[in-house]
Amino acid sequence: MYKVVRYFTDLQDNNHEYKAGDIFPRKGLTVSDERLAELSSKKNKQGVVLIEKVDEKPAEKTTETKKPAKKRTTKKKETA
Repeated sequence: MYKVVRYFTDLQDNNHEYKAGDIFPRKGLTVSDERLAELSSKKNKQGVVLIEKVDEKPAEKTTETKKPAKKRTTKKKETA
């Protein structure tokens, strides 16, 4: 899986727009290894890296449990 790091329009996909943070390729589209290599290097028309490979494993959630905060109570002074 790849993440877009810089806005571009995919000239090989009817000028589909990709914004930074989008997943590449979009759902339902298959691209060649050569195309992935082109977009993840500077060897494309913009001359900059447009996508980067990301780990496909979902981030592990920590099971750290938080203790509830102690309530502060204020006692009113008794007046005689």
